[in-house]
Amino acid sequence: MKKWLGLFCCLLMVLLVACGGGGDQKGAHLIIGNGAEPQSMDPATITGVPEHRIYMAVFEGLVEYHPETCQPVPGVAESWSISDDGTVYTFKIRKNAIWSDGTDITAQTVVDSWLRFLDPATAAQYAWMMTMVVKGASEYNSGKAGPEAVAIRALDEDTFQMELVGPTPYALGMLSHYAFAVHPLHVIAKHGEEWTLPENIVSNGPFVLKEWKPQETMIVEKNDKYWDKDEVKLQSIEFLPIDDNNTALNMYLNKEIDWLTDYPSDRLEEVRKEPGYHSAPQLSSYYYQFNCVRPPFDDPRVRKAMAMAIDRKELVDKVTLQGEIPAFAMTPPMPGYTPAKGNPEDIEMAKRYLADAGYPDGEGFPEFTLIYNTSENHKKVAQYIQQKWSEILGINVVLENQEWKTYLDNKRNGQFDVARAGWVGDYLDPNTFLELFISTSAQNGGKYNNPKFDELIHKAARMKGGSERLQVLMDAEEIFITEDQAILPMYYYVSTNIIDTAKWGGWYENTLDIHPWKSIYMK
Repeated sequence: MKKWLGLFCCLLMVLLVACGGGGDQKGAHLIIGNGAEPQSMDPATITGVPEHRIYMAVFEGLVEYHPETCQPVPGVAESWSISDDGTVYTFKIRKNAIWSDGTDITAQTVVDSWLRFLDPATAAQYAWMMTMVVKGASEYNSGKAGPEAVAIRALDEDTFQMELVGPTPYALGMLSHYAFAVHPLHVIAKHGEEWTLPENIVSNGPFVLKEWKPQETMIVEKNDKYWDKDEVKLQSIEFLPIDDNNTALNMYLNKEIDWLTDYPSDRLEEVRKEPGYHSAPQLSSYYYQFNCVRPPFDDPRVRKAMAMAIDRKELVDKVTLQGEIPAFAMTPPMPGYTPAKGNPEDIEMAKRYLADAGYPDGEGFPEFTLIYNTSENHKKVAQYIQQKWSEILGINVVLENQEWKTYLDNKRNGQFDVARAGWVGDYLDPNTFLELFISTSAQNGGKYNNPKFDELIHKAARMKGGSERLQVLMDAEEIFITEDQAILPMYYYVSTNIIDTAKWGGWYENTLDIHPWKSIYMK
């Protein structure tokens, strides 16, 4: 009997391994529909969500995201301490943090990486994020001082220290973002702009870039030099740059994709029947950005008229159809924070604002262009808005679809009249939405500029956490939205993913819709 029992157990183990069960993940390959061709692999120049997913696979900063809560957990830094006044952070760099070519990562690597990011010559779009919290970063990035002004230092080979502009309560959570990445400077020095090519690039994250065929595929494979390699269960990940939602959904249904991050809104009922369908509240906003320095959008009365002509509830109930929440402010509600009241739909007031601005019933209002990146869902929203502005205000807008990189470049450089935009919080604090629109932010492509708004955002960055700080941020948003209507908020997103969690473990719904690759495995 024991003999047969032993044979049965051996056979069972063989079957488990062959089927990918029993926790053996050797050879597990996950394919994701990533939405768009990445604009870059350089952490200093990327800006979008598709790029962020790839970044998390191949790079790692001082801290990373917890897969369930998105709270900061150790990454390159194994531990840290914070001064009593909350302004000085000291990190211990782990001894086994190395690049995939075996080069050590030291505290000086972090210093030099951040200085490269802040260097005005790098023109990093997210430099403003670091300038908001690190003492001296703004002065260096603006060219008013040299790199020595930035309050970051290597106390020894394994100890990195940063000094903040104030007791910024969200600073640690920011460090997971690629604005605070560690860069392979020895490779950048050797290869210049070609350092991100597969044959040149090195990584310090759980995966390394193996193959990149633009507009076709990008494949990353497990990094055997990664400090926590034993916890990485996937062998490889394939990123497919598919911006056609119908194509992507059909590929998922045909089992050609394992994880889909978007789908056509008119196929929602079909998608809901899928066992891998996930919809959850998300800390994110969908909005249109006005070019605030280009007439006639430089007049807040025009911006208010255009915002108040839109019925957000009708938009989410009849157009987007995914359970989104109508929004009149930029910032979603958070504990202790009430978003600005904004300017809700009021057709008569909208017409009055437009007339007061010199365009009664739209007379004399110039035809203008609305740009949006390729997506059936964005197109449907744009067509709805186009119709409402024409019917209610008598103004005409031309819709222009642009591919991802062109759209990002034009939005960043202010080459638009009105632009579709969206923002997912980078950390769990209202500041992650409001700091985008300070006058010096590279994300402020609409060139909104109100010194009082800037003053309040900078003031909040120097305050301790609590109700007084949140009130300063709420006051700032009232100026930004209710008084100035610098953007047209439409709705707060829900995250929409299709991934079969009966097959894939370690993937969790969370409010930032961020899913670290290290935790994902095939069951």
